[in-house]
Amino acid sequence: MDDNTVSEIEEKMVGGGVARPAINAFLNSVRRVADGATGMVAENEIDPVAELPSLESLPGATGDAGALLNQLAVIKLNGGLGTGMGLDRAKSLIAVKGDETFLDFIAHQISYLRKQASAPKLSFYLMNSFSTQTDSLDYLAKHAGLALDDELDFLQSKAPKLDADTLKPVNWPAQPDLEWCPPGHGDLYPSMLGSGLLNRLLERGVKYLFVSNSDNLGATVDLRLLEYFATSELSFLMEVCGRTEADKKGGHLARGKSDGHLLLRESAQCPKEDESSFQDIGLHRFFNTNNLWIRLDHLKTELEKHGGSLPLALITNRKTVDPRDASSTKVLHLECAMGAAIECFERSGAVSVPRDRFAPVKTTADLLALRSDAYVVTDDFRLVLDGTRAGRPPVIELDSRHYKLMDGFEACVAKGVPSLLSCHSLKVTGEVFFEPDIVLSGKVEIVNESGGRKCVPAGNYADTTVKL
Repeated sequence: MDDNTVSEIEEKMVGGGVARPAINAFLNSVRRVADGATGMVAENEIDPVAELPSLESLPGATGDAGALLNQLAVIKLNGGLGTGMGLDRAKSLIAVKGDETFLDFIAHQISYLRKQASAPKLSFYLMNSFSTQTDSLDYLAKHAGLALDDELDFLQSKAPKLDADTLKPVNWPAQPDLEWCPPGHGDLYPSMLGSGLLNRLLERGVKYLFVSNSDNLGATVDLRLLEYFATSELSFLMEVCGRTEADKKGGHLARGKSDGHLLLRESAQCPKEDESSFQDIGLHRFFNTNNLWIRLDHLKTELEKHGGSLPLALITNRKTVDPRDASSTKVLHLECAMGAAIECFERSGAVSVPRDRFAPVKTTADLLALRSDAYVVTDDFRLVLDGTRAGRPPVIELDSRHYKLMDGFEACVAKGVPSLLSCHSLKVTGEVFFEPDIVLSGKVEIVNESGGRKCVPAGNYADTTVKL
């Protein structure tokens, strides 16, 4: 890669207000691509991870919870718009139970911990994007006292899309916003450094970080995990879950043959000839929940060692500059996952956690389950499966023609959410809406082939197909 290309990228990022650590991180990624790096991880380069400690095997929290919590910062990744669900604002502003949104639940959880464990210095932040910052901060203003030192967020950076042939920043005057893309949540590390947050936390005596996605209400501060992490002297701890058939196309945990370090392999990093091994859930047993625990002093050491960034594994996506125009300029999106940092520390670990710590809302079907009585709110504001379900959420399939986007989904449940407490699976085909006082049990399929919108009448439906 010639100096002119480097200068063009750097100039564009500086002009876009990107902080120096994030610029350095991106330039390092581009140099690796220019040198031929693809980010691919072949099966013969890794070993499976056979066994891990489990959360259930850890002892109960025995120390002073307040003292540890006062040394903890919680960061929720909040940069995503709910575009996949038809929204143009932060997904965390979607109502989950009644009028309570993801952000309400998160705020309640933090306030509860501070009060119950006498931990007033427990720190909390959002990592926002330019698109989510204003709405999210305005919404959280109603939760008095949530911010410490009047600071509640920091901004993730942005990365220029690169011409796939030249690696130069692409120009798209018709829509300049399309010249940029998110850098992936691996941007957490240079953005913490570039915003000054990392140094401010260390100066306040904050030693530990727990970070997770804002749309995953299962990702709460578990005192057993905090104490385990604090006493283990690990630099980095990843929460993982056992893979099921539903997870076989997602990334997995592995161990590098060359150095023995734990690593993540995402689907985009798997060579085509290794797909069968990649999807073998008996071979590669664990996936990353994106619930991570990090020693902040160790993180700063590694960042300083590498010029303000971590050498995270690359994820290279080939797209067009305008995703709606297949004939527009072919570009590269260079991304890094924050979980990839597991291989950047000498002392990294992973712990297997129950599935209820991984409950992200990626679709309206996920949201329907959370809004139903299959999930209940605990005293500490966690959202968990009702005990009668024995840890098994309802399997829900909603017709994507009508319910992929929030407006269609909200119209379906405007009069009420059906009871799913005893529902094993629900499949909805066609356009329907639920009347109040509907109870679904066992395996239920609802079919409307009329082409018009029809209501599902009140009543009990058990192990049946309802044709409207």
